[in-house]
Amino acid sequence: MKILVLGAGLVGGPMVMDLATEAGFDVSVADVNGDALERIKNKVQVRTIQKDLGNPGTIRDLAADADLVLNAVPGFMGFQSLKAILEAGKNVVDIAFFPEDPFDLDDLAKQNGVTAVVDCGVAPGMSNVLIGYADSLLDETRAAEVYVGGLPKVRVKPWEYKAVFSPIDVIEEYIRPAYLVEKGERVCKPALSEPELMEFARVGTLESFNTDGLRSLAKTMDIPDMKEKTLRYPGHIEKITMLKETGFFSQKPIDFNGMQISPLDFTTRMLFPKWKLDEGEQDITVMKIKVEGVKDGKQRRYTYDLFDEYDSTTAVHSMARTTGYTATTAVRMLAKGVFDRKGICPPEFVGREAACTRFLLEGLAKKGVVYNETIRDF
Repeated sequence: MKILVLGAGLVGGPMVMDLATEAGFDVSVADVNGDALERIKNKVQVRTIQKDLGNPGTIRDLAADADLVLNAVPGFMGFQSLKAILEAGKNVVDIAFFPEDPFDLDDLAKQNGVTAVVDCGVAPGMSNVLIGYADSLLDETRAAEVYVGGLPKVRVKPWEYKAVFSPIDVIEEYIRPAYLVEKGERVCKPALSEPELMEFARVGTLESFNTDGLRSLAKTMDIPDMKEKTLRYPGHIEKITMLKETGFFSQKPIDFNGMQISPLDFTTRMLFPKWKLDEGEQDITVMKIKVEGVKDGKQRRYTYDLFDEYDSTTAVHSMARTTGYTATTAVRMLAKGVFDRKGICPPEFVGREAACTRFLLEGLAKKGVVYNETIRDF
């Protein structure tokens, strides 16, 4: 089976290397960055394609020769990239996490008989899968909460933060309004709002705040109370809020010595060297998912806890492991025909099918990414 990966970054690279180990997979990877492609080519036998993926026509042409596509382009390119893949009539697993509504492409996917698993990372991604799974087990689901964050293992001031994604995608979390569900109503709140301090084993105290991580869950799940919060080391909200309120995240150009400069472009250029996870630099991923409801007349809570860290053996960062291996396991799931629903399929659709949830959990566990389940009746 021919697998095409779009994007060779800090997440795309490990995904390519993982898929290249699968017998029966003929893997190609495309990216505009020749250095990133060369790093992959030096490690595994795959076909590398240096192309500008900002052109939908290029993506359609590349996808035409593939059986299945894994879309890992930056978020601002994601929607058009996914559309081009669907137009090519190819099944796809997508981790672009674009701001547009993926269901706008549902008719196109169904018309072309395509299965498109979108938002298939760690969160959104496995968080949705496990909420969908727990919901299918309960007679009535009343609440779902997700707390998740990727952090450097060693805290270095001033930011005490590192990212495997592009800075613009990280900043998008801080400026995009957060949609939550309260008492059955979809509500909008500012990103960074409603901070909480929480304790986590092996990590200590973290602060959480609202971000737009529910995404499709806010529309697809009949759960009256749902929220997703991002985790950072304490003090992060204050630093980001200062930048945000000063205008550093504005996309409106300003005049600087006769030149028009976007504050957001300037900010990302300055922050990238500070936030980039370097090769060998250790990171951790922390997530807690809680789903509550009623089962056989009793109150029941399903809790899923994840703690993952940098793998020194493979030199793969934790956020790349938890995000990327979710996507590559989903690729294997589609390739084996375990999931074949047509149309746009957010991960909660996958989670509703117990066989698919088991496939993902078992596949991730083989990679050392383990979700610990706790069931409590009260």
